[in-house]
Amino acid sequence: MPSKPETWTIEKLRTASLGRAVILSTQSARHSVRDLPFEAVSSLDSLNESPDALIVVGGGSLMDRAKYWRWTRSPQTRLIAIPSIWGSGAEASPVAVLDGDAGKKIFVDDGLLPDVRCVWPELAKTIPPERARAACGDAWAHALEGFLSPLADEGLQRELADIIRHILTLPLVPDPDWFEPSAQACAAQARASVGLLHGIAHVLEHPLREAFPGSGWGHAKLCSVFLWPVMAFNREHSDKLPRLCAQFDIDEDAVWAVLRDLHSEQAYDEALPLLETHWMTICRDPCSRTNSVLVRPTGKAFFTARTFR
Repeated sequence: MPSKPETWTIEKLRTASLGRAVILSTQSARHSVRDLPFEAVSSLDSLNESPDALIVVGGGSLMDRAKYWRWTRSPQTRLIAIPSIWGSGAEASPVAVLDGDAGKKIFVDDGLLPDVRCVWPELAKTIPPERARAACGDAWAHALEGFLSPLADEGLQRELADIIRHILTLPLVPDPDWFEPSAQACAAQARASVGLLHGIAHVLEHPLREAFPGSGWGHAKLCSVFLWPVMAFNREHSDKLPRLCAQFDIDEDAVWAVLRDLHSEQAYDEALPLLETHWMTICRDPCSRTNSVLVRPTGKAFFTARTFR
């Protein structure tokens, strides 16, 4: 298994010799994939025989399910991942996050890394602006939590600093230029850890979707809404972010401006009661335990008092 996937263009994929290749996509991408010369399948469960190659086109959830399927069911199948939206970076990561009965289950193994990640810039045109904005928050979450991770060495911090300086130049809109730094941020973060922001996102995603069906609550929206509060919480207890920004020549004021822009007060108000209810579970989440500062039961007061504003 390679240390990172090969990177292909969509043109290279169209002409590649893949043997029996099948393609699985999200509903939103099905119109686009009709033009690709591969057999479409409706689900992973419909694969009675293992194909030579599985091409998955979608967001992080679908890519993670495909990664897990290949890892556990068909390791000989070549996996080609095409993100239909940036943010998760699952196409470049040896991590799979799946829904379980007791919450999110996180698997980390080199066997989960796709063989190929394919860049398809035209898919950016299919992304609604609000979803694109939330996806930008997801990419920022990986970059910043990896940057601040207690497991990141100076070399990895430098790599993530380069990514942060890059995404500071990108607008929070549907823009295909987000695909590459999103993949880079996730791959780099996977070599360190995430933190409290991902603990909040993993714990609250299911109860928010149950409480507000159809409201768009998901991992990316949670990262986008809670990024400013969590980074402010970290700054309240440590000078690590300003210190690293100075060390690696990052415009810290510009970073805070983006985080405030990503935040939604209305969405935060909607989610806050559930954060209060589930705070102890968030404290115990494995992601929260590798936060850049210690997350204690008393930390809930910072968020309920909106101290970050």
